[in-house]
Amino acid sequence: MKIIAGTTDFALPQKSAVAIGKFDGIHLGHQKLLSQLLLQKEQGLLATVFTFDIQAGAFFGGDEKELTTKAEKRAAFAALGIDVLIEFPLNKETAATAPEAFVEDWLAGRMRAAYICAGPDLSFGKGGAGDFALLSRFADRFGYHTELIEKVRVDGEEVSSTRIREAVRCGRMEEVCRMLGKPYRACGVVEHGKKLGRRLGMPTANLLPERNKLLPPNGVYHTRVDIDGMDKTYPAISNVGCKPTVSDENRIGIETYLYDFATDLYGREITVEFLGFRRAERKFDSVDALKAQIASDIEAGRNFR
Repeated sequence: MKIIAGTTDFALPQKSAVAIGKFDGIHLGHQKLLSQLLLQKEQGLLATVFTFDIQAGAFFGGDEKELTTKAEKRAAFAALGIDVLIEFPLNKETAATAPEAFVEDWLAGRMRAAYICAGPDLSFGKGGAGDFALLSRFADRFGYHTELIEKVRVDGEEVSSTRIREAVRCGRMEEVCRMLGKPYRACGVVEHGKKLGRRLGMPTANLLPERNKLLPPNGVYHTRVDIDGMDKTYPAISNVGCKPTVSDENRIGIETYLYDFATDLYGREITVEFLGFRRAERKFDSVDALKAQIASDIEAGRNFR
């Protein structure tokens, strides 16, 4: 997959099919849109995803936390078979581009779009004035075809990144899974911790996700772990938080115990998948009390389905 990032000076070598969106979470609605895009690849068009290098909400002073980090998006798009990913710079100059100029200069011009798909909440250009109707009005003039991809509904409501973000913040991981079509994930490299788990006979893998990654509330979760280079996943139980019983550090991390697993994971890249909420994080009166609770959590996790 070719990645075009950090520049507005590019031109695609052939006609393309373009999907426009934020793609935060790459949820069921996004997947529906991308599946239509990939059908165009079979017609000889470059399957191209157009998104911004930062979330619009963060640029305009809103929420900076993301369901899917840039690295996670890149990996997901590559796995799907996307040909070109454009991470368009979002800054004062590009945000002030008139919608009509964006269509003419970027979509029809530099991207050589022959097909464009987007959702009904599409907005682009200065003040977000560009929408799907405007995009369609220019279709004949610039020789591209448009396709509106309707929203997907789960549990009777439309799936959206906003709805998923709220569910993650509330720790409703089963609901999140239904909207994503897969468990919510956090990725990173296993780092050295204080090795308390090892001293307690419960060695854990410590992960510090990117700071802009949205994590569920501090607490203990039933999880599943994918280890880079291994062809299976491992059941686990994870604590999200800052270890209030044994640490004064405020950095939020993920500490994971893998069942019946003894291999050293330091320096390995892992993916923690959140399956369900177990309990809230709390400070215990002693390390012995913490050990007893961890043992109880682990036993409950063995029976989790």
